Amino acid sequence: MSVETTAVAKKSLFTPFNLIATVILIAGLVVTVMRFTSGLGAVTNLDQNNPWGIWIGFDLMCGVALAAGGYTTSAACYLFGLKKYHAGVRPAILTAFLGYALVVFALGYDVGRPWRLPYPIFVQQGTTSLLFEVGLCVMLYLTVLFIEFTPALFEWLGMKKIRNIVVKMTLALTILGVVLSTLHQSSLGALFTIAPSKLHPLWYSQYLPVFFFVSSICAGMSMVIFEGTLSHKPMHHLMDKEYLDNHDGLILGFGKAASLVLFGYFAIKLIGLAYDNNWHYLTTGYGAWYLVEMLGFVALPSFLYAVGVRDKNLTVIRWAAGLTVLGIIVNRFNISMVAFNWQLPAAQRYFPSWGEITISLFVVTIGVLVFRFICTRMPIFYEHPDYKGEH
Repeated sequence: MSVETTAVAKKSLFTPFNLIATVILIAGLVVTVMRFTSGLGAVTNLDQNNPWGIWIGFDLMCGVALAAGGYTTSAACYLFGLKKYHAGVRPAILTAFLGYALVVFALGYDVGRPWRLPYPIFVQQGTTSLLFEVGLCVMLYLTVLFIEFTPALFEWLGMKKIRNIVVKMTLALTILGVVLSTLHQSSLGALFTIAPSKLHPLWYSQYLPVFFFVSSICAGMSMVIFEGTLSHKPMHHLMDKEYLDNHDGLILGFGKAASLVLFGYFAIKLIGLAYDNNWHYLTTGYGAWYLVEMLGFVALPSFLYAVGVRDKNLTVIRWAAGLTVLGIIVNRFNISMVAFNWQLPAAQRYFPSWGEITISLFVVTIGVLVFRFICTRMPIFYEHPDYKGEH
């Protein structure tokens, strides 16, 4: 190895991203030790009124919605026959798999005794519980996502026979993934229908399961565009001609679909508002924040998507995707934290502690590092030379 190459290699280890990631990982490990040696009270602001905090609101509610790109992309490609989206399937499946895996990882911090997480599935099932249904669907869908991801792993390991067996299961896995996603994305919304007195009327609705499912489709398509935009520059050298040739078409196609779905989501939210006759709440402080969410993070990105597709302006579409991703986070935060327990005095309201925020950053950083590790080693953005044209 030349002196110049060695210098570049050494320099690459001390990039701003690596330094920030190292600080977050060290801080996360410190809080992890505190959490599992001193309990939840040592690192969280959770209490009897607020048993769920940012670890559920962000790590689970947002994580599951933003990981919906897996089933939306694979359904578009394999169920609806839109082969132009094929190049985006593997990055979307990998993002979804890591998203769900980190949801389960983060749950280990949030539940009091994480070693008993498998109990509701394998020991004592609560078949009338929505949480049981969500847990069962997430476990099964995480398994499906792992199997869908394994062809890239087997190609990297040179295990051709088992790779070919898994590829033949693609259509069945896609159908199973869509069914399981429909169930648990809507069930997450249904969880809040059993707490009508705690959730502000502007966010509470009997249509919450529908709202969660439809918004997850917007989140999934927007996350594929957003993640592709973030990956494009640092991983451009890993992307083959097929991926690069289809990338702009994928953005335009998903932008068009996202605009229509966001418009539909805005319409059914209005129907829910009218059905419950909650118009008078719009003149309150919560009403102002509700309008910010609806106009700024639903109507505006829907309009921007439409303008971007009409003008074939990828920059506008990418901004719309970023705004939609942010809007999904705002919506899940509103439902699980901001508008939850809204009648409590300000002193009893929940705000996440520094330890909870640190663990959330820790989880996201692990996801980014694992995504980068896999993409730089396995055929995610390119076709493996031994399997050209077999996908």
